Amino acid sequence: MKVTISREKLLEGLTAVGATIPAKTTLPVLSNLMVETTERGLRLSGTDLDIAVSMEIAAEVDAPGAITIPAKKLSEIVRELPPAPIKLATSGEQRITLESGRSRFKLLGLPKDEFPAFPAVKFTNPWKIRSSEVQKLIAHASFAVSVEESRPILNGVLWELRKDVMRMVATNGHRLAKMETPWSGTSEATDFIVPPKALEQVRRLFPADEDLEIAQGANHLGFRSPFTAVYTRLIEGPYPNYEQVIPKDNDRVAIADKAALTAALRRTSIVASDQTHRIRLAFNTGMLKFSVQTADVGEAQDEIPVRYTGDALEIGFNANYLLEILRYIPTDEVKLTFKAPERAATLEPEGWSDPAKYLCLVMPLRLVD
Repeated sequence: MKVTISREKLLEGLTAVGATIPAKTTLPVLSNLMVETTERGLRLSGTDLDIAVSMEIAAEVDAPGAITIPAKKLSEIVRELPPAPIKLATSGEQRITLESGRSRFKLLGLPKDEFPAFPAVKFTNPWKIRSSEVQKLIAHASFAVSVEESRPILNGVLWELRKDVMRMVATNGHRLAKMETPWSGTSEATDFIVPPKALEQVRRLFPADEDLEIAQGANHLGFRSPFTAVYTRLIEGPYPNYEQVIPKDNDRVAIADKAALTAALRRTSIVASDQTHRIRLAFNTGMLKFSVQTADVGEAQDEIPVRYTGDALEIGFNANYLLEILRYIPTDEVKLTFKAPERAATLEPEGWSDPAKYLCLVMPLRLVD
């Protein structure tokens, strides 16, 4: 293999693919990137066996070939080189020379045959979706996944493709996020449970204005555009019926300024318990009062004006869950609905003109007087 490539292009590819390289692994080849020539230039690939990423970058190919190279060392070298063309050349199956200006490096790699094959996903009849629509769903739902290993199914994001809508849902059992957007790309209802790490790669690597092709293998999902591909192992099993927990009869409604609500939560949660982060919210006509009382820390009170309809209500929440949800509400005002102190509350954007629909749910905490 003999290739000449710009430092900027090589660094762009290394940055994109390097995120999938595991920091620690018992399989040495997983610490390496696959570097191989193509008709259009150079393809870089990396995998941790759950997620695989490849990116094709423009390069001048003098002789074809392929080798795997230690990802961390290659990235560190390229990052320190001056902005000049880089020449890559292999000698045998396990050695590559890198030259730029007066700098010259030799790295030991591993034969390309040792690199794991990418999942068998055929793009013969793919779904075609605008990248910006997928990114919107990922950004507003994936934060709510569980990080506990006791219920692996909740460690993934449910992605539902329907005849006229696509939807992503994530929950950890205490809070839930659901976004749906109009779509007309399938005649069959299809569900996937996708690891959030893979969705983050999709969000990071595909520009918003690209059209994605998405296809399903036996237990993998593939995303690709003309120069980039992401493959991920799917989480198997039935996802809980999330519609059962979304309240349909909440009749107490508050409209609050998102910035004011966020600021008051941040202030008062400073003295909340490090274990429960519990905060008391008292709603009545025109006003929301915050109060926290923690035995070994102290007390805090605050209040903000709100538009509230319904009977007065006192309810407790994990302040961190509320703050996390508010970070993803895309409007200046937020609509909160309640039924009773022990029933789930919902948060939605107020005055949102987007055709997408967004709803978050948070379970209350029992108040201790």
